[in-house]
Amino acid sequence: MSSKIGKFITIEGVEGVGKTTNIDFIRQWLAQQNISHVATREPGGTPLAESIRELLLSPRDETVDENTELLMMFAARAQHLAEVIVPALEQGKWVLCDRFTDATYAYQGGGRGVSMEKIAQLETLVQGPLRPDLTLVLDIPVDQGLARAKSRSAPDRFEQEKIAFFERVRECYLVRVKAEPQRYQVIDASQSLDRVQADIGSVLERCLGCAS
Repeated sequence: MSSKIGKFITIEGVEGVGKTTNIDFIRQWLAQQNISHVATREPGGTPLAESIRELLLSPRDETVDENTELLMMFAARAQHLAEVIVPALEQGKWVLCDRFTDATYAYQGGGRGVSMEKIAQLETLVQGPLRPDLTLVLDIPVDQGLARAKSRSAPDRFEQEKIAFFERVRECYLVRVKAEPQRYQVIDASQSLDRVQADIGSVLERCLGCAS
């Protein structure tokens, strides 16, 4: 990659934490700083990866094998990296991504019980050394998040899981935060939206050196 590489920011959290609303806020913040950026999501971000997303999220009668799910996640990610994320970073743009590999550790690892070592091997294969510069974990008690999620749309295949699944997902996120505190910032998403966004703005200024 070139010397003008941009910053890579990812947003994580369980269902109902307000990722979409707060990603819009971050995009506005970046625009105010005159920072060229790309906003994208996982799984998805390219036509092929969006097709894989549809396969992953659609409720189905057939049981999806955990390895099938895991490999599909990384197949979508490989395409996303090649077509969107890496080119944007090499152009000096910042990339803002709704979920990334931390979600795989949390949902497939924590939630499904897939081996963390297996996920790490695929992470290295698909990403090489690339990791986010900053990961914002929007955190909320699971029951509150699920109540929010249920009010907005019909549940997808993941949202149909039991509360215990999402408790494991949340716990995995928090364990990862403790293991690598220099990359992660936890935002209390149970606060008012104004307070949440004030906290996000403070983190962006402090961690990314773009205070106005």
